Amino acid sequence: MHKTSITLDTLNEWRKNTMVEHLGIEITAFGEGYICGKMPVDHRTHQPMGLLHGGASVALAETLASIGANIHVDPTTKACVGLEINANHIRSVREGWVYGKATALHMGKTTQVWETKITTEAGDTVCISRMTVAVIDKK
Repeated sequence: MHKTSITLDTLNEWRKNTMVEHLGIEITAFGEGYICGKMPVDHRTHQPMGLLHGGASVALAETLASIGANIHVDPTTKACVGLEINANHIRSVREGWVYGKATALHMGKTTQVWETKITTEAGDTVCISRMTVAVIDKK
C-alpha cells in the first residue's frame, strides 16, 4: 500500500457527489491488498422485478477494485482506471445489505487485477467479479 495518511474517512469522502454516494456504497475496511465495502439493497439498487440489479453489483465491484488499486500507487504520479470488468451473478437479493471484499490478484507497474466477492448478510455468495485496472501516469 502506498505510504500516505489514508483513512476510512478519507476514502468515504471520495464518494461525495458521485454515483457511489447515490447508491449508498460505503467503504468499511482496507489494508495491504484488499478493500471492503457494503451497499444497501433498496429502491436505489433494485431492478424492476424488485431484485438487486446486476449493474449495481458491478458498480460495487468496480468501486472497490478502483479505490483499492488507487491506494496502492503513488497518487502524485499515478492513477488507476478500469480497463475490463466481468461478473458472475450467483444469487438474487431483495433487501438488506450486500458486502464486497476486493482482493488484489496482481499488482504490476502498468496493470493490476482485482477479484471482488459480494455476499449477503448471511455470507451467501451473490456475485463474483474480476477487474483489470490500468495504472496510468498523471499528466
